[in-house]
Amino acid sequence: MKVAAVFATIVATANAFAPATPLSTSVRSDSALSMAMERTYIMIKPDGVQRGIVGNIVSRFETKGYKLSAMKTKMASKELLDQHYKDLVEKPFFPKLREYMMSGPVVCMVWEGKEAVTTGRKMLGATNPLASEPGTIRGDFCIEVGRNICHGSDSVENAEREIGLWFGEGEVLDWDSHSKDWIYE
Repeated sequence: MKVAAVFATIVATANAFAPATPLSTSVRSDSALSMAMERTYIMIKPDGVQRGIVGNIVSRFETKGYKLSAMKTKMASKELLDQHYKDLVEKPFFPKLREYMMSGPVVCMVWEGKEAVTTGRKMLGATNPLASEPGTIRGDFCIEVGRNICHGSDSVENAEREIGLWFGEGEVLDWDSHSKDWIYE
């Protein structure tokens, strides 16, 4: 009985300080929440696979609360890489990048969750590992730009395009995580 009275007092006090009309920046409708749910494409590059840190990278995304919707190991082809990196094909460094990406298997993943694209990029860290903060994947595991362990989609549109390039029909699963209610309000 005493706990219930304390709880009622806390709720009443909180309500007394609440604004009469909700602030637009603090109110999220169900449609706004669902709009923020995204899929992102994360790829562990050959250096990450060869160094045996795939599990650590997967663990970071799982620990954050993102849902793994697809994952596979693949050898990238020249044609696939030309499509994936279509904005870089004309750059002088691209042939070396393509050769590196074809040097060993990559791990292709689709992660799903609230603002997965932006947060996924933050988790990876800056493209230049030396500019990456400690605690990020690149900040913790690599030194060279040319061996920066991971790729992460830079926009929702590019994520969907990349997912379509690396995964075929039926390879990305739509499933409900039992942890969803423990992660999202």
